Amino acid sequence: MFSCMKTTVDLPDELLIRAKKRAVETRTPLRVLIERALRRELASSSAGRRTRRIPRKIKWVVAPGGLPPGLDVSDRSSLHDWIRSQR
Repeated sequence: MFSCMKTTVDLPDELLIRAKKRAVETRTPLRVLIERALRRELASSSAGRRTRRIPRKIKWVVAPGGLPPGLDVSDRSSLHDWIRSQR
């Protein structure tokens, strides 16, 4: 036999409404639905810690003509500004 603790959690209205609908559709108490989701999340995050993630390689796309004038790809902020100015 295990004990249960009560707690209060603030959830976005849209998420809680979807969870309540799912609980009704599956005839599952909301508490059980939330417990299953939390257990699944904790199980997947602990499994993820055991496996080391391999960093992705960047695939550079090269096009003739070089970089446009004024584009500094080493500065993220100026890169975003340049992209916005092209819209």
